[in-house]
Amino acid sequence: MPGLVGASVERLEDDRYLKGFGRYIADITLPGMREVNFLRSAYAHALIRAVEIPPDISADVYTAEDLAAVHPIVADSTLPGFKSAPFPVLASGKVRYAGELVAMCLADNRAAAEDRADQCQVDYEALPGVGTVDDALAKQSLVHDDWGDNLNHAMAMGEPFSVDAAVRIERQYRTARHCMVPMECRGVVADWDSGKEILTVYTSTQVPHLIRRALADCLGLKQQQIRVIAPDVGGGFGLKLVLQPEEVAVSWLAIQRRHPVRWIEDRREHFIVGANAREHQYKVVGYADKDGVLLGLDVNIDVNAGAYSMWPFTSCFEAAQAAASFPGPYRVPRYHARAQTLMTNKPPLQPYRGVSRTGICFALELTLDAIAHALDMEPSEVRKRNLVTAADMPYTNVVGKIFDSGDYARTVTRAAHLIDLIGIRSRQSAARPGEPLLGVGFGTYTEQTAHGTKVFAGAGIPVVPGHEQARVRLTPDGTLEVMTGLQSHGQSLETTLAQIASEVLKVPLQHVRVIHGDTGETPFSTGTYASRSIVWGGGAVNNGCRRLEHRLKRIAAALFKCEEKDIELVDGALKTAGSELTLAELASVWYDAPEELDPALTGEPLEAIGSYKPASDHGAFSYATHAALVSVDPELGAVEILDYVIVDDCGRRINPKVVEGQILGGTVQGIGTALYEESSYDDDAIPQATTFTRYRIPSAEETPAFRVETSETESPRTAYGAKGVGEGGAVAPPAAIINAINDALRTIGAELLDTPATPRRIFEAIQQVQM
Repeated sequence: MPGLVGASVERLEDDRYLKGFGRYIADITLPGMREVNFLRSAYAHALIRAVEIPPDISADVYTAEDLAAVHPIVADSTLPGFKSAPFPVLASGKVRYAGELVAMCLADNRAAAEDRADQCQVDYEALPGVGTVDDALAKQSLVHDDWGDNLNHAMAMGEPFSVDAAVRIERQYRTARHCMVPMECRGVVADWDSGKEILTVYTSTQVPHLIRRALADCLGLKQQQIRVIAPDVGGGFGLKLVLQPEEVAVSWLAIQRRHPVRWIEDRREHFIVGANAREHQYKVVGYADKDGVLLGLDVNIDVNAGAYSMWPFTSCFEAAQAAASFPGPYRVPRYHARAQTLMTNKPPLQPYRGVSRTGICFALELTLDAIAHALDMEPSEVRKRNLVTAADMPYTNVVGKIFDSGDYARTVTRAAHLIDLIGIRSRQSAARPGEPLLGVGFGTYTEQTAHGTKVFAGAGIPVVPGHEQARVRLTPDGTLEVMTGLQSHGQSLETTLAQIASEVLKVPLQHVRVIHGDTGETPFSTGTYASRSIVWGGGAVNNGCRRLEHRLKRIAAALFKCEEKDIELVDGALKTAGSELTLAELASVWYDAPEELDPALTGEPLEAIGSYKPASDHGAFSYATHAALVSVDPELGAVEILDYVIVDDCGRRINPKVVEGQILGGTVQGIGTALYEESSYDDDAIPQATTFTRYRIPSAEETPAFRVETSETESPRTAYGAKGVGEGGAVAPPAAIINAINDALRTIGAELLDTPATPRRIFEAIQQVQM
């Protein structure tokens, strides 16, 4: 069917999801399966003197001593100066964050396993907890005793500079640590086949092939002995992008016990150990001339990376990304950045939707607003004066990123028009004392998506993507199977990859089946992350289908006794003058009547592998401007979002409906970052937000009726001109919303510099200037 690329077709996945036929980890039950609960540390930092296990359950309780042959999870960066922080599967000698695994308890069901964990006692010697960056820098205690400090990695970009500027703005910003809160928490089922010596691991992951490799390293197995299957995955956002110690522990136990073992994370566990995202501090000095044109940015970035380095993206990846991406979509002639990764007694940092970009967008966009107000200019105007222009494209920025295409300033102009900036300014001027304060704010970003080998190698991670692959196969009944090593966990890849295959081979969409999430059936892939899947995976599917098309036409030409160039693919059939053969009929000949074909044609399978890598390792740059209108009650600190506009460009949209869903979903998460979500800790680094009563996420009631306007500036670097869109929606909301809050508070003189903008923080900011 022609024209499917770019069409808003209904998602193929939804039929099974809406009918309740999705299959998640909790739905997997195997004969003889038993369940695990983990005894977790109640301390953030303590020595383990002893673990006391009642004799009657000792055969089903395991500690680090039992797992002595299991290798720790080691995620070392190749960046100079990086200090290794191996992650033990079960804590040995010392615990370094509250919730760390101390013992593994096995029983017939989860409840019984929890009871066994409660029966075990741990003799701890408490140590001072290192909870914040300031604690880490002050060496309040050492997370890793042999380091001498808590500095995991430090780096610098650019050269120090001095500049004669009309405006110098200095601010310090903080973004709160918080959870990713997917609908489905983590989980794993492991089963060992003693006859074949094969370990099958079902796990809720975004990267099944990487988990296979990492498990082999930890367990001392060959990769060929492990099959990893990711069934339906109920959201990931980065939480399911790394190797988890629970995956290693459960896999080891299944081998030891010779029966299936399952662990399902409950929500309280998630709040305790899944609080692993976004905790950054920024000190930003921005310089501009009298017209609001940026002259330079000087930035200090401190990242709280928690206790260990997570495989494969490492503990320093986020700080390195922040330093390399801070200039955003702007022309910045001078730039100097210092970025530090500090270890603390908190759960290890993991990549979360928009890795680093949410924080740097927040810090940079608030700085631009401060520059604008110092010059008595509209913040939207300052943005337009500094954004890279369409005429500049392709544009190499101050840190060497090469922007491929786009009209960034247009998104600001359209957002200002759609939000009715002129009308809002009139309403603010006419406001009466005692009325809620109105404010409007903007957040503009560009996001590097689908970047490749050199970029990831330069970031120092141990696993680097090469070419993406896809296998396409025509089955005997004419079904087209598309096999990808990518993993869909909400991105609609079963639909969008099928659209590409359908368009190339003119197969009806309902005759295309996308297979993913199984290392036993799919070609190797580093997985789904960094908004790469539709660009890389779509390109691989396109190339695989075109190779298969060539084979199909050769067979049809032999049957029709004509030239291959005379064959056309139309509506699921191969046609030439006066002759027609459906794909199902051709498949029937190849599979069932090979005597009708030359042996040379039956010697080639009705399948092909497509390989793809974008033309540039710098990837494709999506971009957008978000604009928010808020009202603020200065007596209560309460915020209401009155209007919210998104003007977005992610290149050619393979499925516009899917793109809009990705944008809106990400934006809701961004609202959570801006206003609600915070994993709070006490002075000993013990988590306080362990239920939804203490950890708030936005609901439908707090979510505004978004207005989305999209454009399609195609990338010259990618198949179909597509750019990634999976993370962008989550990047701009904190900047836009808190800029709007600050705009409302400007008449009072208050300013907010931290996320989330809770009523308490807003009220305290107001009280501070009124004292």
